[in-house]
Amino acid sequence: MTDAPDLTGKTCVVTGASNGIGKVTAAALASMGARVLMVCRDPARGEAAQADIVGASRNENVDLLIADLGSQRQVRRVADDIRGRCDHLDVLVNNAGAMNARRTLTGDGIETTWAVNHLAYFLLTDELTDLLRLSAPARVVNVGAGAHVGARIDFDDVQGERNYQGWRRYCQSKLANVLFTYELARRLQGSGVTANCLHPGVVATGFGHNNHADFFGRLFGVALTAARPLLLSPERGAETSAYLASSPEVAGVTGKYFDKKKAVASSPASYDEAAAARLWQLSEEQTRASAGVA
Repeated sequence: MTDAPDLTGKTCVVTGASNGIGKVTAAALASMGARVLMVCRDPARGEAAQADIVGASRNENVDLLIADLGSQRQVRRVADDIRGRCDHLDVLVNNAGAMNARRTLTGDGIETTWAVNHLAYFLLTDELTDLLRLSAPARVVNVGAGAHVGARIDFDDVQGERNYQGWRRYCQSKLANVLFTYELARRLQGSGVTANCLHPGVVATGFGHNNHADFFGRLFGVALTAARPLLLSPERGAETSAYLASSPEVAGVTGKYFDKKKAVASSPASYDEAAAARLWQLSEEQTRASAGVA
């Protein structure tokens, strides 16, 4: 980033920060002087990414927090850790994501793509909202995807118990990211906390390569490999995340969907306020059962 803002004194949380867009976003914010808390699932990869970021940014103020965001207990634990370490939080970047060709369940009994891509965003943000409010002006940045276009929320079978297709469930989760962002922005109106969503572009990362065990996963991996020369680098893919997290140009801007650092229209379905309110209620119900679990 040229003419990057000075984020000295700011505290930023980035999930899924061990590789790809998340790592580059965390590195960009660290290079601007922010204190960065990286939330990663794998300790070894997280430690390696932390070392890379500290070395490149020359910013020692980079913390590593380990959590599997598919586990609501671990989401709550990492939120407790953040609140314990920080007296303010200026930016929360919800970035961690997954796509699963075969239907699997988390320990909470939630379909994994839905749990990681949507409920983790919802729950971590909910757990940190009070701290964000106290720190206002503050920002929530949700990494969505253009894959939300054409998707719908299957409220009658949101976890794919009757009909599971990995790509369709991924697209549903990305629509949920946009609906959640818009509803969050409405609920935070006037608080000084903004909420925006973005499409990073189609980026050459390790995303989707965990699906090699079945035909769809192998086909998806082949397609990604073939398309790799046409894909964006993680550095390019992270530009909009870093922009929304840091730029004074978007101070006070909320409830928008960005692509290439520009606010653009999202899908017609993403503006359905009744669906957004229903999704919020469902998300509360799906996360309520784990509340108070040690």
